[in-house]
Amino acid sequence: MFKPNVTVACVVEAQGQYLLVEENINGKLVFNQPAGHLEAGESIPDAARRELREETGLDLLPTGLVGTYLYPVEREGLTFLRFCFALKLDTPLATAPQDRQIQACHWLSLDDIKQRQSQLRSPMVLHCIEDYRQGQITLLNQFHYLP
Repeated sequence: MFKPNVTVACVVEAQGQYLLVEENINGKLVFNQPAGHLEAGESIPDAARRELREETGLDLLPTGLVGTYLYPVEREGLTFLRFCFALKLDTPLATAPQDRQIQACHWLSLDDIKQRQSQLRSPMVLHCIEDYRQGQITLLNQFHYLP
């Protein structure tokens, strides 16, 4: 039976810089958006807010949805269904990760991120930023949680 892993992520932008987390995944340091899995009993936007708080220390509600992405990882036999959210800030904020896997948070330009492309956790990281830059953001009122 096909059951994709539901994940959330946030493209956080301030003054042309994007907030990425540097995380330790199986002994390898990689860059990712603040992201993680949907947990039982939470709405999808609330999951994004929780992951942002845990991985960066920023307690902010995303303002819209960048897109949804289905990403099969054949070598692991997994498929991820990612909901990527947007959050635009006036200035980069100081971060304080709470998650032990997060080694650091970085505000990086798009060029800096492209230079680290081989270190990105998945191709979705850059794809989400590029989609965000196109400006087609869906409002959060399109999400409904029916407990």
